[in-house]
Amino acid sequence: MSSSGKEEVAVMESYPMNGGDGTFSYNKNSNFQRVATNVARETINEVIAEKLDIKQFSPALTTFQIADLGCSVGPNTFLAVQNIIEAVRRKCESQGLSSQLPDFQVLFNDHASNDFNTLFASLPSDRPYYAAGVPGSFHGRLFPKASLHFVHSSYALQWLCKVPKELVDPNSPAFNRGRVHYTSAPREVSDAYTSQFAKDMVTFLHARGEEIASGGIMVLVMPGIANGIPYSRVPSGVMFDLLGFSLMDMAKEGIISEAQVDSFNLPVYAPSPDEMTALVESNGCFSIERMDLAAPGSKIDVSFGGHACMLHLRAGMEGIISKHFGSDIIDDLFDRFLGKTNEFSDRLNSAYRQGSQLVAILKRK
Repeated sequence: MSSSGKEEVAVMESYPMNGGDGTFSYNKNSNFQRVATNVARETINEVIAEKLDIKQFSPALTTFQIADLGCSVGPNTFLAVQNIIEAVRRKCESQGLSSQLPDFQVLFNDHASNDFNTLFASLPSDRPYYAAGVPGSFHGRLFPKASLHFVHSSYALQWLCKVPKELVDPNSPAFNRGRVHYTSAPREVSDAYTSQFAKDMVTFLHARGEEIASGGIMVLVMPGIANGIPYSRVPSGVMFDLLGFSLMDMAKEGIISEAQVDSFNLPVYAPSPDEMTALVESNGCFSIERMDLAAPGSKIDVSFGGHACMLHLRAGMEGIISKHFGSDIIDDLFDRFLGKTNEFSDRLNSAYRQGSQLVAILKRK
């Protein structure tokens, strides 16, 4: 413990989405995440109606605290919290609390490097809640003990807190030569990713176990994969393969070096329902109310291919790619990636039909 009484938290690597409101911004290119939010909405509504007991928190609860972890810059975070608040209000009314509805406070969390200016400039003017920003990594403690009643995180937990060091060690069996991810990689590479994700989830669940009040609910929405299915068969896996192919083409032409590609790995992981179940049960603080796998890609119009796919990936990955390779290659790289999406369109379209979104709904014991 530090002298301030707060736990010391290690500084985690940060991978912010593209800020602002421009052509390649996350704000303009997060349609896939919006579909994902809509797919999860019905499940969230059902769990709040069936499992949330407002009276358990306090006989006269005055403030209902909601945290959105990995909020990015909007607009999807606003849709998610609005839906949560509406569902909680309905639950209050069903419990006879219509005359004493609590105030709602939403705590928007992301790394300090996130574009909070864009986030807060686009807050809905008619929002039925008080808003605050909480900078920091959700892999550690962020909030006071037992202070949260509802935690939401959508498409954020797939980011590892760091790249496993063995991936860039030429002497390690997990050295990931010529690839940027564990998609289509040897078993040692995927094992290194699996191990890092497990470590991250141990610290994440421990922190949330401290922060969420007994009876509180946590909704985690993230890329996932069916038990026993290779990651190369889900949309993001295909995209990461195509990104790696594009970078290796540039290396063969001498635009970048192969060593630069070998030392670059995307710190992104998609767990299976079995993996998440084991991690939650090992933590012991939460009961599992739902652990569902959905296919949000099947609800996207077929026009989400090619150009839209490129914009989606660029909005999320341009920052981390520029940091490693420099910004000069970005336009060329994503032009090449666009060509690959057309070349491998059958593989990409097939992947969209796979279950690739994990929704874990947990209740604090």
